[in-house]
Amino acid sequence: MEEENVEQQAVKPENIAEVGETISIVRGEHKGKKAEVLIVRENSVIVRIGNHPSTGEPIKTVVNHKNYKRK
Repeated sequence: MEEENVEQQAVKPENIAEVGETISIVRGEHKGKKAEVLIVRENSVIVRIGNHPSTGEPIKTVVNHKNYKRK
């Protein structure tokens, strides 16, 4: 029974973003922001959501595949 639930919740491969793609975050702390995908992992992606105003360093965060939509 548990295996069936896990399979239903899995994200389909066609819905997973690729490196360099722009995504829109739909849940979480950064909801509504657009971000560039830097690294794709099994359950999430690492994205750059902007640059720090004073240092210019990129601001990165991790977003689960269920919490974003591809553009």
